[in-house]
Amino acid sequence: MAREKIIFGIDPGTTVLGYGMIKVVGKTPELLTMGVIHLHKLPDHGVKLQRIYERCVQLIEEFHPDEMAIEAPFFGKNVQSMLKLGRAQGVAIAASISRQVPYCEYAPRKIKQSITGNGNASKEQVASMLQSILKIPQADMPKELDATDGLAAALCHHFQSSSPLANTGKGGWAAFIKNNPGRVK
Repeated sequence: MAREKIIFGIDPGTTVLGYGMIKVVGKTPELLTMGVIHLHKLPDHGVKLQRIYERCVQLIEEFHPDEMAIEAPFFGKNVQSMLKLGRAQGVAIAASISRQVPYCEYAPRKIKQSITGNGNASKEQVASMLQSILKIPQADMPKELDATDGLAAALCHHFQSSSPLANTGKGGWAAFIKNNPGRVK
């Protein structure tokens, strides 16, 4: 029987936070849900952080993910924006930790590279590849690309963790060969 794993992906933001959830059976991923948390109408940053935490906990309790993947903040010119984005990421991670869901961070370029093969891909290219890989009908594609960015983080984590070299402890080809003697000729 194939092992099932649920991965929660997050694209942190303080105006719009994107999320996606996939279920992987064996090595085959499928979409469970994706969406956004709108934060632009909330009065202050503290209330936004509270909403991020509460909604992430709700999603964790609804879908029971085994792991979470989150996009790491990238370095920009505006230090204040970077601090706020880091706080949003930290609150989402705290929600994950509070429910004993392990997490991994991925750089934006790593996520794009993993999904499209190009670390400089546009949000539209990422969304299009996700639609193809996960066989998402056009009618189910979200208008806001933050949702597909969250979904991309989850799928990136699946691709990274299903690599022959992932999670092998001491790593490398020697460990892979030792752990998989029947797969090497």
